[in-house]
Amino acid sequence: MDLLRLSRFSPDEILAGSFGIEWESLRAKKNGKLSLTPHPAVFGDKLKNPLVTTDFSESQIEIITPPFRTIDEAFDTFSLLSDLVNASIPDDEYLWFQSIPCILPDDEHIPIAQYSEEGADSHEYRLKLAEKYGLKKQMISGVHFNFSFTDDFLRKLNKIYNPDLSFQEFRNEVYLKIARNYLRHCWLIIYLTGCSVSCHKTFTNDCLELMDGEDGYGSYYSTNGPSFRNASCGYKNLKELYPSYESVDGFVSDVSGFIENGDISGARELYTQVRLKPKDPKDLLNSLKNDGIQYIEIRTLDINPFYKCGLVRHDMHFLQLFLIYMMIKSESDYESWQEEAFLNEENTAERAYDDSMRLIKDGQEVTLKQWAGEIINEMHGMCEVLGIGDPATLNLMLKRVSNPELTYGKRFLELVKKNGFIKANTLISKNNKKTSINSLKNINPNKSDELKKYLNLAFVENCCDV
Repeated sequence: MDLLRLSRFSPDEILAGSFGIEWESLRAKKNGKLSLTPHPAVFGDKLKNPLVTTDFSESQIEIITPPFRTIDEAFDTFSLLSDLVNASIPDDEYLWFQSIPCILPDDEHIPIAQYSEEGADSHEYRLKLAEKYGLKKQMISGVHFNFSFTDDFLRKLNKIYNPDLSFQEFRNEVYLKIARNYLRHCWLIIYLTGCSVSCHKTFTNDCLELMDGEDGYGSYYSTNGPSFRNASCGYKNLKELYPSYESVDGFVSDVSGFIENGDISGARELYTQVRLKPKDPKDLLNSLKNDGIQYIEIRTLDINPFYKCGLVRHDMHFLQLFLIYMMIKSESDYESWQEEAFLNEENTAERAYDDSMRLIKDGQEVTLKQWAGEIINEMHGMCEVLGIGDPATLNLMLKRVSNPELTYGKRFLELVKKNGFIKANTLISKNNKKTSINSLKNINPNKSDELKKYLNLAFVENCCDV
Protein backbone atom coordinates (compact mmCIF):
# COMPACT_ATOMS: atom_id res chain seq x y z
CA MET A 1 0.00 0.00 0.00
CA ASP A 2 1.84 3.08 -1.24
CA LEU A 3 1.87 6.48 0.39
CA LEU A 4 1.21 8.38 -2.83
CA ARG A 5 -2.24 6.90 -3.37
CA LEU A 6 -3.04 7.03 0.33
CA SER A 7 -2.20 10.74 0.35
CA ARG A 8 -5.34 11.32 -1.76
CA PHE A 9 -7.31 10.91 1.46
CA SER A 10 -7.74 13.71 3.98
CA PRO A 11 -6.11 13.37 7.40
CA ASP A 12 -9.58 13.15 8.94
CA GLU A 13 -10.48 10.16 6.76
CA ILE A 14 -7.26 8.33 7.62
CA LEU A 15 -7.53 8.96 11.36
CA ALA A 16 -11.25 8.22 11.61
CA GLY A 17 -12.25 4.86 12.99
CA SER A 18 -13.58 3.08 16.05
CA PHE A 19 -11.53 3.01 19.24
CA GLY A 20 -12.04 1.40 22.63
CA ILE A 21 -10.01 0.76 25.77
CA GLU A 22 -10.06 -2.15 28.21
CA TRP A 23 -8.18 -1.93 31.50
CA GLU A 24 -7.70 -4.42 34.32
CA SER A 25 -6.56 -3.48 37.82
CA LEU A 26 -6.38 -5.26 41.15
CA ARG A 27 -7.97 -3.83 44.27
CA ALA A 28 -5.37 -3.58 47.05
CA LYS A 29 -5.32 -2.55 50.70
CA LYS A 30 -3.16 0.31 51.97
CA ASN A 31 -0.51 -2.19 53.08
CA GLY A 32 -0.17 -3.49 49.52
CA LYS A 33 -2.02 -6.75 50.13
CA LEU A 34 -4.69 -7.97 47.74
CA SER A 35 -8.20 -7.01 48.78
CA LEU A 36 -10.24 -10.18 49.31
CA THR A 37 -13.65 -8.50 49.41
CA PRO A 38 -16.29 -9.23 46.74
CA HIS A 39 -16.64 -7.05 43.65
CA PRO A 40 -18.09 -3.74 44.98
CA ALA A 41 -21.89 -3.75 44.94
CA VAL A 42 -21.96 -0.17 43.61
CA PHE A 43 -21.05 -1.52 40.18
CA GLY A 44 -24.01 -3.88 40.06
CA ASP A 45 -24.14 -7.33 38.47
CA LYS A 46 -20.81 -8.00 36.77
CA LEU A 47 -22.62 -9.87 33.98
CA LYS A 48 -24.93 -6.96 33.24
CA ASN A 49 -22.67 -3.94 33.62
CA PRO A 50 -20.97 -3.53 30.21
CA LEU A 51 -18.47 -1.00 31.55
CA VAL A 52 -17.25 -2.21 34.92
CA THR A 53 -16.89 -5.91 35.57
CA THR A 54 -14.26 -8.35 36.79
CA ASP A 55 -11.64 -10.28 34.90
CA PHE A 56 -10.33 -13.48 36.49
CA SER A 57 -10.74 -12.56 40.15
CA GLU A 58 -13.32 -10.87 42.34
CA SER A 59 -10.41 -8.59 43.26
CA GLN A 60 -9.63 -7.66 39.64
CA ILE A 61 -11.75 -4.86 38.25
CA GLU A 62 -12.02 -4.46 34.49
CA ILE A 63 -13.16 -1.25 32.79
CA ILE A 64 -14.40 -1.52 29.20
CA THR A 65 -15.30 1.56 27.19
CA PRO A 66 -17.82 1.53 24.35
CA PRO A 67 -16.30 2.25 20.92
CA PHE A 68 -15.71 5.91 20.03
CA ARG A 69 -14.95 7.73 16.79
CA THR A 70 -11.70 9.29 17.95
CA ILE A 71 -8.82 8.42 20.24
CA ASP A 72 -9.51 11.52 22.34
CA GLU A 73 -13.18 10.61 22.89
CA ALA A 74 -12.22 7.10 23.95
CA PHE A 75 -9.44 8.33 26.21
CA ASP A 76 -11.53 11.07 27.86
CA THR A 77 -14.37 8.67 28.62
CA PHE A 78 -11.97 6.01 29.85
CA SER A 79 -10.25 8.54 32.11
CA LEU A 80 -13.61 9.60 33.54
CA LEU A 81 -14.70 6.00 34.07
CA SER A 82 -11.47 5.21 35.87
CA ASP A 83 -12.02 8.25 38.11
CA LEU A 84 -15.53 7.04 38.92
CA VAL A 85 -14.33 3.53 39.70
CA ASN A 86 -11.36 4.71 41.76
CA ALA A 87 -13.58 7.02 43.80
CA SER A 88 -16.30 4.38 44.26
CA ILE A 89 -14.32 1.48 45.71
CA PRO A 90 -14.21 1.35 49.55
CA ASP A 91 -12.21 4.02 51.33
CA ASP A 92 -9.62 1.50 52.51
CA GLU A 93 -9.02 0.05 49.02
CA TYR A 94 -6.99 1.34 46.10
CA LEU A 95 -6.56 0.40 42.46
CA TRP A 96 -3.14 -1.18 41.92
CA PHE A 97 -1.40 0.84 39.19
CA GLN A 98 0.96 -1.90 38.15
CA SER A 99 0.66 -4.87 35.78
CA ILE A 100 2.54 -7.19 38.16
CA PRO A 101 0.37 -8.05 41.19
CA CYS A 102 0.49 -6.66 44.70
CA ILE A 103 1.14 -8.90 47.73
CA LEU A 104 -0.77 -12.10 47.02
CA PRO A 105 -2.15 -14.63 49.52
CA ASP A 106 -1.74 -18.37 49.08
CA ASP A 107 -3.51 -19.73 46.01
CA GLU A 108 -6.49 -21.09 47.93
CA HIS A 109 -7.29 -17.59 49.20
CA ILE A 110 -7.23 -15.80 45.82
CA PRO A 111 -10.93 -15.18 45.08
CA ILE A 112 -11.97 -16.37 41.63
CA ALA A 113 -14.79 -14.28 40.12
CA GLN A 114 -18.21 -15.47 41.31
CA TYR A 115 -21.33 -15.40 39.16
CA SER A 116 -25.01 -16.14 39.39
CA GLU A 117 -26.31 -19.32 37.77
CA GLU A 118 -26.42 -17.40 34.50
CA GLY A 119 -22.63 -17.07 34.59
CA ALA A 120 -21.77 -20.60 35.68
CA ASP A 121 -19.82 -21.23 32.46
CA SER A 122 -17.64 -18.17 33.11
CA HIS A 123 -16.76 -19.43 36.58
CA GLU A 124 -16.02 -22.93 35.30
CA TYR A 125 -13.77 -21.51 32.59
CA ARG A 126 -11.77 -19.58 35.21
CA LEU A 127 -11.38 -22.69 37.35
CA LYS A 128 -9.86 -24.53 34.40
CA LEU A 129 -7.49 -21.64 33.65
CA ALA A 130 -6.40 -21.55 37.29
CA GLU A 131 -5.63 -25.26 37.22
CA LYS A 132 -3.71 -24.99 33.95
CA TYR A 133 -1.74 -21.76 34.43
CA GLY A 134 -1.84 -21.18 38.18
CA LEU A 135 -3.83 -18.52 40.00
CA LYS A 136 -1.01 -16.02 40.44
CA LYS A 137 -0.40 -15.65 36.70
CA GLN A 138 -4.09 -14.81 36.31
CA MET A 139 -3.59 -11.73 38.47
CA ILE A 140 -1.32 -10.05 35.91
CA SER A 141 -3.19 -7.02 34.54
CA GLY A 142 -2.82 -4.74 31.54
CA VAL A 143 -4.37 -2.42 28.98
CA HIS A 144 -6.00 -3.48 25.70
CA PHE A 145 -6.69 -1.15 22.78
CA ASN A 146 -9.43 -1.88 20.24
CA PHE A 147 -8.85 -0.39 16.80
CA SER A 148 -10.50 -0.23 13.39
CA PHE A 149 -10.74 2.07 10.41
CA THR A 150 -14.16 3.22 9.22
CA ASP A 151 -15.78 0.94 6.68
CA ASP A 152 -16.24 3.98 4.43
CA PHE A 153 -12.46 4.54 4.35
CA LEU A 154 -11.81 0.86 3.70
CA ARG A 155 -14.37 0.73 0.89
CA LYS A 156 -12.59 3.60 -0.84
CA LEU A 157 -9.25 1.83 -0.37
CA ASN A 158 -10.82 -1.33 -1.76
CA LYS A 159 -11.74 0.43 -5.01
CA ILE A 160 -8.30 1.97 -5.38
CA TYR A 161 -6.04 -0.94 -4.43
CA ASN A 162 -7.90 -4.16 -5.23
CA PRO A 163 -11.38 -3.76 -6.72
CA ASP A 164 -11.44 -7.45 -7.66
CA LEU A 165 -11.77 -8.40 -4.00
CA SER A 166 -15.08 -8.21 -2.17
CA PHE A 167 -15.20 -5.66 0.63
CA GLN A 168 -15.05 -8.35 3.32
CA GLU A 169 -12.04 -10.00 1.64
CA PHE A 170 -10.25 -6.67 1.33
CA ARG A 171 -11.01 -5.65 4.93
CA ASN A 172 -9.68 -9.01 6.09
CA GLU A 173 -6.47 -8.47 4.13
CA VAL A 174 -5.93 -5.03 5.68
CA TYR A 175 -6.34 -6.26 9.27
CA LEU A 176 -4.32 -9.41 8.63
CA LYS A 177 -1.44 -7.33 7.30
CA ILE A 178 -1.61 -5.02 10.33
CA ALA A 179 -1.64 -8.08 12.60
CA ARG A 180 1.39 -9.65 10.88
CA ASN A 181 3.39 -6.45 10.94
CA TYR A 182 2.36 -5.67 14.50
CA LEU A 183 3.55 -9.05 15.72
CA ARG A 184 6.88 -8.43 13.98
CA HIS A 185 7.31 -5.00 15.57
CA CYS A 186 5.44 -5.07 18.90
CA TRP A 187 8.81 -5.25 20.67
CA LEU A 188 8.97 -1.47 20.12
CA ILE A 189 5.66 -0.91 21.95
CA ILE A 190 6.93 -3.13 24.77
CA TYR A 191 10.04 -0.98 25.05
CA LEU A 192 8.21 2.36 24.86
CA THR A 193 5.33 1.57 27.23
CA GLY A 194 6.68 -1.23 29.44
CA CYS A 195 6.60 -0.49 33.17
CA SER A 196 6.58 -3.82 35.01
CA VAL A 197 10.12 -4.21 36.32
CA SER A 198 9.53 -5.58 39.81
CA CYS A 199 7.58 -8.19 41.75
CA HIS A 200 6.86 -9.22 45.32
CA LYS A 201 8.15 -12.51 46.71
CA THR A 202 4.56 -13.84 46.77
CA PHE A 203 4.51 -13.85 42.96
CA THR A 204 5.75 -16.75 40.80
CA ASN A 205 9.23 -18.22 41.09
CA ASP A 206 9.89 -18.07 37.35
CA CYS A 207 9.53 -14.28 37.52
CA LEU A 208 11.56 -13.93 40.70
CA GLU A 209 14.40 -15.85 39.04
CA LEU A 210 14.64 -13.22 36.29
CA MET A 211 15.22 -10.38 38.75
CA ASP A 212 18.76 -9.21 39.54
CA GLY A 213 18.07 -6.86 42.46
CA GLU A 214 16.33 -6.95 45.87
CA ASP A 215 14.61 -3.93 47.39
CA GLY A 216 15.07 -4.95 51.02
CA TYR A 217 11.31 -5.09 51.67
CA GLY A 218 10.43 -8.50 50.29
CA SER A 219 10.38 -7.62 46.60
CA TYR A 220 12.76 -7.96 43.68
CA TYR A 221 13.47 -5.92 40.58
CA SER A 222 15.29 -6.12 37.26
CA THR A 223 17.66 -3.52 35.88
CA ASN A 224 17.66 -5.21 32.47
CA GLY A 225 14.18 -5.00 30.97
CA PRO A 226 11.00 -2.88 30.97
CA SER A 227 8.12 -5.37 30.98
CA PHE A 228 8.04 -8.66 32.85
CA ARG A 229 4.33 -8.87 32.09
CA ASN A 230 5.46 -9.48 28.49
CA ALA A 231 8.48 -11.59 29.49
CA SER A 232 8.84 -15.37 29.47
CA CYS A 233 7.31 -15.41 32.97
CA GLY A 234 4.20 -13.53 31.83
CA TYR A 235 0.76 -15.00 31.23
CA LYS A 236 1.28 -16.96 28.01
CA ASN A 237 0.21 -20.23 26.45
CA LEU A 238 2.15 -23.20 27.82
CA LYS A 239 3.20 -24.06 24.28
CA GLU A 240 4.32 -21.59 21.61
CA LEU A 241 1.49 -21.46 19.06
CA TYR A 242 1.86 -19.84 15.65
CA PRO A 243 -1.40 -19.72 13.68
CA SER A 244 -1.37 -18.56 10.07
CA TYR A 245 -2.15 -14.88 9.50
CA GLU A 246 -2.16 -15.21 5.72
CA SER A 247 -5.92 -15.64 5.53
CA VAL A 248 -8.92 -15.89 7.83
CA ASP A 249 -9.52 -19.47 6.70
CA GLY A 250 -5.92 -20.39 7.50
CA PHE A 251 -6.12 -18.73 10.92
CA VAL A 252 -9.41 -20.45 11.78
CA SER A 253 -8.09 -23.82 10.61
CA ASP A 254 -4.92 -23.54 12.70
CA VAL A 255 -6.71 -22.39 15.85
CA SER A 256 -9.24 -25.21 15.42
CA GLY A 257 -6.28 -27.58 15.23
CA PHE A 258 -4.84 -26.19 18.48
CA ILE A 259 -8.20 -26.86 20.15
CA GLU A 260 -8.44 -30.40 18.75
CA ASN A 261 -4.90 -31.13 19.96
CA GLY A 262 -5.79 -29.94 23.45
CA ASP A 263 -3.28 -27.07 23.38
CA ILE A 264 -6.06 -24.63 24.23
CA SER A 265 -9.68 -25.12 25.28
CA GLY A 266 -11.07 -22.51 22.90
CA ALA A 267 -10.13 -19.62 20.62
CA ARG A 268 -10.19 -17.09 23.46
CA GLU A 269 -7.39 -19.00 25.19
CA LEU A 270 -4.96 -18.11 22.40
CA TYR A 271 -2.87 -15.43 24.10
CA THR A 272 -1.21 -13.25 21.49
CA GLN A 273 -0.13 -9.60 21.31
CA VAL A 274 -2.89 -8.89 18.78
CA ARG A 275 -6.29 -10.48 18.35
CA LEU A 276 -8.57 -10.64 15.33
CA LYS A 277 -12.03 -9.70 16.55
CA PRO A 278 -15.27 -10.99 15.02
CA LYS A 279 -18.82 -9.75 14.87
CA ASP A 280 -20.00 -12.47 17.26
CA PRO A 281 -17.44 -13.08 20.05
CA LYS A 282 -19.48 -16.01 21.41
CA ASP A 283 -18.89 -17.92 18.17
CA LEU A 284 -15.48 -16.47 17.40
CA LEU A 285 -14.09 -18.77 14.72
CA ASN A 286 -17.30 -19.23 12.74
CA SER A 287 -18.01 -15.51 12.93
CA LEU A 288 -14.53 -14.69 11.59
CA LYS A 289 -15.15 -17.00 8.64
CA ASN A 290 -18.68 -15.81 7.93
CA ASP A 291 -18.51 -12.11 8.80
CA GLY A 292 -14.80 -11.31 8.53
CA ILE A 293 -12.53 -9.37 10.86
CA GLN A 294 -14.36 -6.40 12.40
CA TYR A 295 -11.46 -4.86 14.33
CA ILE A 296 -8.21 -5.76 16.04
CA GLU A 297 -7.32 -5.79 19.73
CA ILE A 298 -3.82 -4.75 20.84
CA ARG A 299 -2.85 -6.45 24.11
CA THR A 300 0.73 -5.23 24.70
CA LEU A 301 0.45 -2.24 27.02
CA ASP A 302 1.41 -2.34 30.68
CA ILE A 303 -0.50 -0.29 33.22
CA ASN A 304 1.20 3.09 33.49
CA PRO A 305 1.55 4.23 37.12
CA PHE A 306 2.44 7.80 36.18
CA TYR A 307 -1.10 8.86 35.24
CA LYS A 308 -4.33 8.56 37.19
CA CYS A 309 -5.98 6.17 34.72
CA GLY A 310 -2.96 3.99 34.03
CA LEU A 311 -2.67 5.22 30.48
CA VAL A 312 -1.14 8.26 28.76
CA ARG A 313 -2.92 10.05 25.92
CA HIS A 314 0.09 10.62 23.67
CA ASP A 315 0.97 6.91 23.88
CA MET A 316 -2.46 6.14 22.43
CA HIS A 317 -1.94 8.65 19.61
CA PHE A 318 1.42 7.07 18.87
CA LEU A 319 -0.14 3.60 18.83
CA GLN A 320 -2.74 4.74 16.28
CA LEU A 321 0.00 6.12 14.01
CA PHE A 322 1.98 2.92 14.54
CA LEU A 323 -0.97 0.79 13.36
CA ILE A 324 -1.44 2.96 10.27
CA TYR A 325 2.27 2.48 9.61
CA MET A 326 1.80 -1.29 10.04
CA MET A 327 -0.80 -1.16 7.26
CA ILE A 328 1.53 0.70 4.90
CA LYS A 329 4.85 -0.96 5.72
CA SER A 330 6.06 -3.58 3.24
CA GLU A 331 6.63 -7.10 4.53
CA SER A 332 9.58 -9.41 4.13
CA ASP A 333 9.19 -13.01 3.03
CA TYR A 334 11.29 -14.38 5.88
CA GLU A 335 9.77 -17.77 6.62
CA SER A 336 10.25 -18.02 10.39
CA TRP A 337 8.99 -14.53 11.14
CA GLN A 338 6.63 -15.56 13.97
CA GLU A 339 9.30 -17.46 15.88
CA GLU A 340 11.64 -14.50 15.39
CA ALA A 341 8.98 -12.03 16.52
CA PHE A 342 8.29 -14.02 19.68
CA LEU A 343 12.00 -14.10 20.51
CA ASN A 344 12.28 -10.32 19.99
CA GLU A 345 9.22 -9.76 22.15
CA GLU A 346 10.66 -11.65 25.13
CA ASN A 347 14.22 -10.36 24.68
CA THR A 348 12.97 -6.77 24.67
CA ALA A 349 10.75 -7.35 27.69
CA GLU A 350 13.59 -8.92 29.70
CA ARG A 351 16.78 -7.30 28.34
CA ALA A 352 16.07 -4.06 26.45
CA TYR A 353 18.27 -2.06 28.84
CA ASP A 354 21.22 -4.40 28.25
CA ASP A 355 23.38 -2.88 25.50
CA SER A 356 24.61 -6.34 24.51
CA MET A 357 21.08 -7.54 23.67
CA ARG A 358 20.37 -7.96 19.96
CA LEU A 359 17.10 -8.27 18.12
CA ILE A 360 16.82 -10.55 15.10
CA LYS A 361 15.59 -9.01 11.86
CA ASP A 362 15.07 -11.55 9.07
CA GLY A 363 17.77 -13.73 10.56
CA GLN A 364 20.29 -10.93 11.11
CA GLU A 365 21.27 -9.31 14.40
CA VAL A 366 20.44 -5.63 14.89
CA THR A 367 20.49 -3.30 17.89
CA LEU A 368 17.21 -2.08 19.35
CA LYS A 369 18.24 1.55 18.96
CA GLN A 370 19.09 1.12 15.29
CA TRP A 371 15.90 -0.69 14.34
CA ALA A 372 13.66 1.53 16.51
CA GLY A 373 15.24 4.64 15.00
CA GLU A 374 14.54 3.36 11.48
CA ILE A 375 10.88 2.70 12.35
CA ILE A 376 10.21 6.07 13.98
CA ASN A 377 12.01 7.97 11.22
CA GLU A 378 9.91 6.13 8.62
CA MET A 379 6.82 7.05 10.63
CA HIS A 380 7.94 10.70 10.52
CA GLY A 381 8.05 10.46 6.73
CA MET A 382 4.63 8.80 6.58
CA CYS A 383 3.05 11.44 8.81
CA GLU A 384 4.56 14.26 6.79
CA VAL A 385 3.23 12.89 3.49
CA LEU A 386 -0.24 12.12 4.88
CA GLY A 387 -0.50 15.24 7.05
CA ILE A 388 -1.30 13.24 10.19
CA GLY A 389 0.11 13.10 13.70
CA ASP A 390 2.08 15.44 15.88
CA PRO A 391 5.86 15.42 15.25
CA ALA A 392 6.36 16.09 18.98
CA THR A 393 4.87 12.68 19.81
CA LEU A 394 7.28 10.89 17.48
CA ASN A 395 10.20 12.95 18.75
CA LEU A 396 9.32 12.00 22.32
CA MET A 397 9.42 8.31 21.38
CA LEU A 398 12.75 8.80 19.63
CA LYS A 399 14.13 10.35 22.83
CA ARG A 400 13.01 7.30 24.81
CA VAL A 401 14.88 5.12 22.33
CA SER A 402 18.11 7.10 22.52
CA ASN A 403 17.92 7.55 26.30
CA PRO A 404 16.41 4.59 28.22
CA GLU A 405 16.36 6.70 31.41
CA LEU A 406 13.30 8.44 29.92
CA THR A 407 11.29 5.22 29.61
CA TYR A 408 8.52 4.41 32.07
CA GLY A 409 10.33 1.24 33.13
CA LYS A 410 13.53 3.06 34.08
CA ARG A 411 11.62 5.84 35.83
CA PHE A 412 9.65 3.35 37.89
CA LEU A 413 12.80 1.37 38.66
CA GLU A 414 14.21 4.43 40.42
CA LEU A 415 11.10 4.62 42.61
CA VAL A 416 11.44 0.94 43.48
CA LYS A 417 15.10 1.39 44.44
CA LYS A 418 14.15 4.37 46.62
CA ASN A 419 10.99 3.10 48.31
CA GLY A 420 10.65 -0.59 47.49
CA PHE A 421 8.12 -2.13 45.07
CA ILE A 422 5.15 -2.30 47.43
CA LYS A 423 5.59 1.12 49.06
CA ALA A 424 6.23 2.83 45.72
CA ASN A 425 3.00 1.42 44.34
CA THR A 426 0.88 2.10 47.41
CA LEU A 427 2.01 5.73 47.39
CA ILE A 428 1.11 5.97 43.68
CA SER A 429 -2.25 4.26 44.17
CA LYS A 430 -3.21 6.54 47.07
CA ASN A 431 -2.17 9.62 45.13
CA ASN A 432 -4.06 8.52 42.02
CA LYS A 433 -7.21 7.88 44.04
CA LYS A 434 -6.97 11.36 45.54
CA THR A 435 -6.41 12.81 42.06
CA SER A 436 -9.46 10.98 40.70
CA ILE A 437 -11.67 12.27 43.49
CA ASN A 438 -10.47 15.84 42.92
CA SER A 439 -10.97 15.46 39.16
CA LEU A 440 -14.61 14.52 39.69
CA LYS A 441 -15.16 17.69 41.68
CA ASN A 442 -14.11 19.74 38.66
CA ILE A 443 -15.86 17.67 36.02
CA ASN A 444 -17.53 19.37 33.09
CA PRO A 445 -21.28 19.13 33.84
CA ASN A 446 -22.05 18.58 30.16
CA LYS A 447 -19.71 15.60 30.04
CA SER A 448 -21.26 14.18 33.18
CA ASP A 449 -24.80 14.50 31.80
CA GLU A 450 -23.72 13.04 28.47
CA LEU A 451 -22.08 10.06 30.16
CA LYS A 452 -25.05 9.36 32.42
CA LYS A 453 -27.44 9.53 29.48
CA TYR A 454 -25.26 7.36 27.29
CA LEU A 455 -24.42 4.73 29.88
CA ASN A 456 -27.67 4.79 31.83
CA LEU A 457 -26.01 3.17 34.83
CA ALA A 458 -27.03 3.79 38.40
CA PHE A 459 -23.47 3.64 39.66
CA VAL A 460 -22.52 6.67 37.54
CA GLU A 461 -25.19 8.73 39.27
CA ASN A 462 -24.18 7.46 42.70
CA CYS A 463 -20.45 8.02 42.40
CA CYS A 464 -19.12 11.08 44.18
CA ASP A 465 -22.27 13.11 43.50
CA VAL A 466 -21.51 13.21 39.77
